[in-house]
Amino acid sequence: RWQPEDAAMISPAEFIPVAERNGMIVPIGEWVLFEACRQARQWQLELGCPLSMAVNLSPRQFQGEGELTGTLERNLKALGCNPHLVELEITEGLLLQHAASTLAMLDRMQTMGVRLAIDDFGTGYSSLSYLRRFPIDTLKIDRSFVHDIPGDEDDSAITAAIIVLAQSLKLDVVAEGVETEAQRAFLEAQGCDAFQGYVYGPPLPPEEFTCYLQRPGLQISSS
Repeated sequence: RWQPEDAAMISPAEFIPVAERNGMIVPIGEWVLFEACRQARQWQLELGCPLSMAVNLSPRQFQGEGELTGTLERNLKALGCNPHLVELEITEGLLLQHAASTLAMLDRMQTMGVRLAIDDFGTGYSSLSYLRRFPIDTLKIDRSFVHDIPGDEDDSAITAAIIVLAQSLKLDVVAEGVETEAQRAFLEAQGCDAFQGYVYGPPLPPEEFTCYLQRPGLQISSS
């Protein structure tokens, strides 16, 4: 989220498309990547246990050959951040653009130990062949499929199929936009590995999220 001084908070849905169009997404993306690695390392030290951090990447960050992977490598080394606790989220469309150069960059990231996820799975150019060509660790089910489950039979069937697909390929699967206990219960029954959304809590700034993690009775897995 973007919180300007003396103004209402601005959603990423509003400012990210503008940044994509004018090219500002590249420096913004570099800053976000550094801050995410720094914050992940800080939480590791404060909480005394590993906590993974997921970061969205823009397709435009892949256009400068080697720049993204070089930036990532420098950040991880400078901050002492465990690369296995960083997950980079990319879109389906990226995997079909400049496939050879993209594959080379993703392979280098995997070699560093960073995890890779496909964000908003099922909404892009779904050529399933990329699931075996690219070094993917996680599929993230788009919120548009989650919104009306379990009441909508079609969305429920699609969501269940994505979970089975992920399990068959030995990939983790995460559902986005989970807002109700009914949604959570359905996804859990289907074997979904993890959920994100308002069913657990709203987006929070780092200092408030630190307090959230330290609530009595909250367990953080070390796996």
